[in-house]
Amino acid sequence: MRPRRGRNLKGRCLRFAQREEIAILRAQGLSLRVIGKAIGRSASTVSRELKRNTKPGTAYRATSAHVLAYDRAGRPKPAKLHTNTALRAIVEGDLARKYSPEQIAGRLRIWFPDREEMWVSPETIYQSLYVQSRGALNPDLAACLRTGRTGRKPCRKVGQRKNRIPGMINISQRPPEVEDRAVPGHWEGDLIIGKGNLTAIGTLVERTTNFTMLVHLPNGYKAEQMREALTSKIKTLPEALRHSLTWDQGIEMQDWKTVKMDTGIEIYFCDPHSPWQRGINENTNGLLRQYFPKGTDLSIHSAADLDWVAAELNDRPRKRLEFKKPIELI
Repeated sequence: MRPRRGRNLKGRCLRFAQREEIAILRAQGLSLRVIGKAIGRSASTVSRELKRNTKPGTAYRATSAHVLAYDRAGRPKPAKLHTNTALRAIVEGDLARKYSPEQIAGRLRIWFPDREEMWVSPETIYQSLYVQSRGALNPDLAACLRTGRTGRKPCRKVGQRKNRIPGMINISQRPPEVEDRAVPGHWEGDLIIGKGNLTAIGTLVERTTNFTMLVHLPNGYKAEQMREALTSKIKTLPEALRHSLTWDQGIEMQDWKTVKMDTGIEIYFCDPHSPWQRGINENTNGLLRQYFPKGTDLSIHSAADLDWVAAELNDRPRKRLEFKKPIELI
């Protein structure tokens, strides 16, 4: 990491003027909340500042506090396992006994409850084994870990997320008419997942009317199962209501091109981790949890059960629709 010295502690750090104001207001006996409001920071920030940067036996002073903060901000810092030889010996001994880094960190807090200098996090141990620049521990001890790896292995292959749905069309390319909800026939879709991620029900919600349809997935929700069930459900709609469908980047939609070809509906995909881009669908899924609670087996529900739930939901007045019902508007 590039050293922070010379950057005047910019950004989220407290400025010297703010520390001066903290010192004055603290001397006046004001509360942490009042001080935080005066400097535009939270009370927890003020509390942390007073705890960290007050010299023992003295009152809080802006000059000494700023020096302490400046020194603490210097990077890189010497590794704890590099400077504390007693701690390093304990960690190396426990690694040789096949303890995991998490077990070692937990035991250290039991053995030394009042000595923070003898505590270490599991991540620090991993870095000391795997990162050459922080190699305070004997790298041969990596063979004592459960995996026995000499280097870290990423959980996800490079590009795996990007290529899960080949050739997908992003929501940014969706026609402007979808946004104002003036024309019916634009849908949002998703899955609600059952116990142990083993079962699911597909949900389709029309953006203009909130009309809901449920997709029966009795045999699972892999790509081929989703393709057949979704195609069958969309085909029950008149062509005038098959304009577009917006889905998240779930792997169940890998065969989206086939669905598009068989139904004539345009399909778009949201950005990752952006549920607000399907806000109506997310809200509807919350309502559906009244009928399909989390942690339950969703495969026990028949297609007739799903149609009954959808009919009841479509017969419910909605505030967004000025208390009209989706079934009336569709």
